Amino acid sequence: MRAALTLAAILLYTASLLAQTTPAPPAAHPEPAKANPWAYSLTVDGYIVPDETGYASPIFTADHNWLHLEARYNYEDLRTGSLWVGYDFNAGKKVKLTLTPMVGGVFGRLDGIAPGLEATVSWWKLQFYIANEYVFDTTTKSGNFYYSWPQLSYAPVSWFRIGAVAQHTKAYRTPVDLQRGFLVGFSHKALEFTTYVFNPELSQPTVVLEVGATF
Repeated sequence: MRAALTLAAILLYTASLLAQTTPAPPAAHPEPAKANPWAYSLTVDGYIVPDETGYASPIFTADHNWLHLEARYNYEDLRTGSLWVGYDFNAGKKVKLTLTPMVGGVFGRLDGIAPGLEATVSWWKLQFYIANEYVFDTTTKSGNFYYSWPQLSYAPVSWFRIGAVAQHTKAYRTPVDLQRGFLVGFSHKALEFTTYVFNPELSQPTVVLEVGATF
C-alpha cells in the first residue's frame, strides 16, 4: 500500500514538472484586416456673398476602383441637388493625370441633365484642377448653363498651398460674370481648410470658406 502511494506521488510530481516545462501552443495569428475598397470625401463650402444671404454647399464623393459617385447640394443653384456617376482614369508617375468624366441629374429649383468632367494634373509642387459641367435645363432652353471651377495651386510644403482660382456659376450673382481670385489652404492629416477670395478688386469680394475630409 505504501509503495502504491509512493508511486502515485512520484507520478503526480513528474506530471507537474512536465506541465511547467511544456511550452504553450502558439496563439493563432489574427486574420489581416480587409482593406476598405471604397474611398470617401466630404467637402463643405461656406459662401459669403455681398448683399446676399450666405449659404453652404456640401459635396460628397465615393470611389471604388473605376467607379465614381458624387452628390451635391446648392452647387448648380440654390435649393438644388444633383447626383452623379462617373469613371476614374489615372495615368502618369512624375506628371500625374486624373480624369473623371461623368453624367448627373439635377433637381430642385433647377431641373436638368448634365454631362461633366473633373480633371487634375499634378507635377512637382504644382497642381491644376478643374471641375466643369453643362446643364441642359429640361424645363426651358434658356436655363441651360455652363459651370466651371478651375484652379492652379503651388505647395511649397506638404501642408500649405496658395494659388489662383476662377468660377463661373449661376448660384449667385455678382457684377463679374467670370469671377477670379486667389486661394490659401492648409491641411492636417485627412483634413483640409481652404479660403477662396473672389473678385478681390471689388470693394466687397466674395469669400468661400472650405472644409474637406477624406476617409
